[in-house]
Amino acid sequence: MLLHRTLNMVNLRIITFLFAISCITSCGNNQNQQEQKKEEAAVKDSTPVAVSKTILFFGNSLTAGYGVDITEAFPALIQHRIDSLKLGYKVINAGLSGETSAGGKNRIGWLLRQKVDVFVLELGANDGLRGIAVKETVKNLQDIIDSVKTSNSAAKIVIAGMQVPPNMGASYTNEFKGIFGELAKKNNAELIPFILEGVGGEPELNQADGIHPTIEGHKIVASNVWKTVSPLLDK
Repeated sequence: MLLHRTLNMVNLRIITFLFAISCITSCGNNQNQQEQKKEEAAVKDSTPVAVSKTILFFGNSLTAGYGVDITEAFPALIQHRIDSLKLGYKVINAGLSGETSAGGKNRIGWLLRQKVDVFVLELGANDGLRGIAVKETVKNLQDIIDSVKTSNSAAKIVIAGMQVPPNMGASYTNEFKGIFGELAKKNNAELIPFILEGVGGEPELNQADGIHPTIEGHKIVASNVWKTVSPLLDK
């Protein structure tokens, strides 16, 4: 009888131990499954969005990011916003310091060998600073736009408005200021009224030359551009 009772107690302890192990194992498995799900979700969230469309910024030193690192220029900041929203667009910075509308007209062809979905035209400022005849600037910009339409008929076009200092003369200044809105209307394009809005003429937001934005200035320029460009992007 005593041996039988002892065996029963041993069996009970074994069963209790096995049950505890089973519970621990089950809890461990559940925890592992939960951790695995978290890891899978994290991987899913970090998976890069497939890039299928292109935004081409075609401009001068402002687009090129003169005086700042290219990663701090406004096109790169636009790319950051796009990435944060997980939109499938790649930004191409085709800015060239010192570029005029004539120079842009001559080099646009090879850039349009690739598909362009959104084309942002930021040229003309250097024409204005050099006092080039407005009608010549208009013709060159229109030729650039026509080239885009011919090679990428479905491309959405954005024209960045620019202004010149008043020392260029009131007549020239006013005529120059109006060409961007007229081009946008003629070509059914979107218009950034003045790309340097809130930056132009502000010493603390421009480099020593008083023309090119600082890093903080580029952040404001990026916001100006984003207001016009973002509605054009497929969500």
